[in-house]
Amino acid sequence: VLFLAYFAMQVIYARRKYKISPPQTTGHPEFERTFRAQANCTEYFPIFISLLWVAGIFFHQGVTAACGLLYLYTRLRYFQGYTVAAQGRLAPLYASAWLLWLLVALALAGLLAHFLWP
Repeated sequence: VLFLAYFAMQVIYARRKYKISPPQTTGHPEFERTFRAQANCTEYFPIFISLLWVAGIFFHQGVTAACGLLYLYTRLRYFQGYTVAAQGRLAPLYASAWLLWLLVALALAGLLAHFLWP
């Protein structure tokens, strides 16, 4: 939640810096990149939280927590890279996608172990 608040505050600061009033979402390219980075991170957050919850309950809390922290770090790097240049988002985007798939695998492994092999 703190990450989402940080991202939202960066959009507010960019709006003030470039004098772009809500509900406008276009304007200076730096504002548009900041806005898109915040929107992209917000869109993936429910998926992340759901996977983190299921993997933590059914697989292993420690492994899941480590994956969750790495995911948050890659999303922060994604946000910071995207606000500077659109190409700056690619490496952290791929890393965060890989971590989401890892969480999917952990959640599935935990669910299968829990329900098929009691």
